[in-house]
Order: sequence, then C-alpha cells, then structure tokens
Amino acid sequence: MEISMRTARQEDCGRLMELIHELALYEKAPEEVTVTLEEFVDAGFGLKPVWKAFVAECDGQIAGFALFYTRYSTWKGRRLYLEDFIVTDAQRGKGIGKILFDRVVQEAREGNYSGMVWQVLDWNTPAINFYNKYNAGVEAGWLNASLSAAQLDKIEN
Repeated sequence: MEISMRTARQEDCGRLMELIHELALYEKAPEEVTVTLEEFVDAGFGLKPVWKAFVAECDGQIAGFALFYTRYSTWKGRRLYLEDFIVTDAQRGKGIGKILFDRVVQEAREGNYSGMVWQVLDWNTPAINFYNKYNAGVEAGWLNASLSAAQLDKIEN
C-alpha cells in the first residue's frame, strides 16, 4: 500500500463531498450537510477561496482529507482552524490520519499561526484518543452556537 499526500485540487471536490457525507453519517447528522458541490467548489477554488485541504491517496484513490482555513482570535491572533479531518472507514488504522494531521501541523508552523484549533464530539472516543497522542487540549465548558441562513433572514434589523 502506497500513501501519498498532496494539496487538494478542484477535481477532487466530488470525492471530498463523498467523504463529508461519510463523516456526517458517522457523526449521526447526515441531514446537516446542505452545501452543494457547486458552492463547495466555489468556496475552495473560486474567486475568493476560503478553504484549503490536503488529501491522502492510497493506491491512487483519496482515502482521507483535512480541510482548514484561517480563523482569527482577538485573544490569540491568527489560528489555523481544522474544519474536517476524515479517513474513510475502510482505510482507518493504517497511519493515514497521522500523516494528514502531521501535514496540517506543519502548515500551521510554516504559516506562523499562533496555534491550531478544531472540534471533536464528546462521544468520539477514537478521535479523542488520537488527539491525546498529540497532547492536545480538549476544552470543556464551551457550547457551540449558530444561526442558519433561514434564521438570519428572520432577524429584524
């Protein structure tokens, strides 16, 4: 088995969307994926790209990816935000996740970010155990809040 790492290309987006759906199913929220392939491609490769990703290929097929972007913290400065990090179920346990994660860590170092942040579900023990190997801090006490586009439209100014 040969594993290679590279920056994602526009033609990878269809496969990345498949993996995004796989991740959403694993996280018990498949209905939450509402982004279209067209919007996903534009957000990564359009006039104003907002994300970048690394893909891991195993024997020529994308087996996993790590998608990230710059987040700004008024307390910490520029931070690399790891939005999605997935290795397809059939390829887990082969070191692909470590290769991907290490590449994102390298990106954070090379970009002079003040650190890197991400979220992990409190029940996702395999992921938490993986991050613990890096001595990552998993914070308690913060709740996620959001407004959907439909909710934004209902707010009166």
